Amino acid sequence: MNLKRCVAACVATLSIISLAACGGGSGESSGVTDTKSDKGLEVLGENVKYDPNHLVNGGKPISVDYWTWGDKSTDPVISLIKDYEKIYPNVKINVVTVTWDDYWTKLPLALKGKNGPALFNVHNSQDALLRPYLANYDIPIKDLEADYTNVNTHEVDGKVAYIDSVINTGNIYYNKTMWKQAGPTDSDIPKTWDQLVAVAKKLTKFDGSKMVQAGFNINGDSTYDALWQGLNYQKGELMFNKAGTKGNYDNAVTKENLQFLKDLYDKDKVGATNFGDDATQSFGNGQTAMVYRWGWMEGTMKEKYPDVDYGVFATPTFTEDTPFAYDRYNGESTAGINKNQSEEQQKVAQDFVKYMLANDDFQRYAVQALNSFPAKKSMQNDEQILSNPVMAAIKPRIDRLIWPGPAPSTMETSPKQAFQNVFQNGTSISKAVSDAQTQIDKDMKSGSFTSVESKYAFYDEAAARQ
Repeated sequence: MNLKRCVAACVATLSIISLAACGGGSGESSGVTDTKSDKGLEVLGENVKYDPNHLVNGGKPISVDYWTWGDKSTDPVISLIKDYEKIYPNVKINVVTVTWDDYWTKLPLALKGKNGPALFNVHNSQDALLRPYLANYDIPIKDLEADYTNVNTHEVDGKVAYIDSVINTGNIYYNKTMWKQAGPTDSDIPKTWDQLVAVAKKLTKFDGSKMVQAGFNINGDSTYDALWQGLNYQKGELMFNKAGTKGNYDNAVTKENLQFLKDLYDKDKVGATNFGDDATQSFGNGQTAMVYRWGWMEGTMKEKYPDVDYGVFATPTFTEDTPFAYDRYNGESTAGINKNQSEEQQKVAQDFVKYMLANDDFQRYAVQALNSFPAKKSMQNDEQILSNPVMAAIKPRIDRLIWPGPAPSTMETSPKQAFQNVFQNGTSISKAVSDAQTQIDKDMKSGSFTSVESKYAFYDEAAARQ
């Protein structure tokens, strides 16, 4: 579900040894000296404010490093760096790209020393790994909360070391050509799962007994391993227990929802386990009419299937009443600051972070690069942003999306195995769910994860059930 991870695999790895040899992040720079404190620029921001009319590092040349696994097309910080350097010609921020797989080994090693990057890309799934090296933002928490959504989920002792820049969740992608051929109109966009099933039946085609077009495909990765969480949340079932330390997968709601999905194939005949093993590929090849996917799907469609005419609508719910939550969301994180770097470099990093958080352009860069909804409240009604169908689908639901925290990967991998056992191996739902819970318990036994579900504004609506 992470676009950045997919792209990162294609990015060349840079060696830490070679970086050290080049003197990355040494502080002193042979660049120009800036003597113009009054830049003639307006103050940015509403609550988190940034006045660019000052000298950074006293105007003296300075070089700092920013580490990332992405590139300009996937990491909005890179675009913002170019803007920042234009304002402060004495500051050089070196972008150092490391592949995703190497990043989580090389970055912690670099951060332990004195010459690690002053700034670095953060992924919330690696919070425990990065937390010992993160400096807190030098910005009042009340100002951050006034400007940004869900800041409280990242608070530790009243401080934050990063927040969400943009957020994403699941939606339904549908083939407009198939939709038109089958007869439904825009007024038939499903609001409930029953309505989706009815439309999916119209979109399913057979040649005799052989399926030639699936109405709704849930095969392969990135469907059930993500969708089960949203389905459970819609019915008020939390992902973790009250203490937030144990996965809550083996329950009646999980089984009920898994049966609902199985009935899509066995009873409703809108898809099949032996048709379109990879739902994304099947959709792109024009064999499947609808799939559940997150925002990364747009990048995949542009890159691999540019000729497909598709639309996006919000994931249905079980009734038209407002659910406990429409789905889980995940945020893309703002840049982190290395607390082990020099005071001089940290001051530059803090200045850049404040510029980033006050600057609406950063939100635009992030929305475009990550196909995700702005976490900055003032940008959530922006007409240009809402012209994107994914953003338009997320907008009405922003307050009813829940984040459980950087959940252990077993909360996706173990349910995915249960799905495969039920759909492909003939295992009973009860046994598959029970086996998955056993694996989840085993995987989480030695961990220190605690869910942040209790910080969700409507938590009490579900807590009573647990």
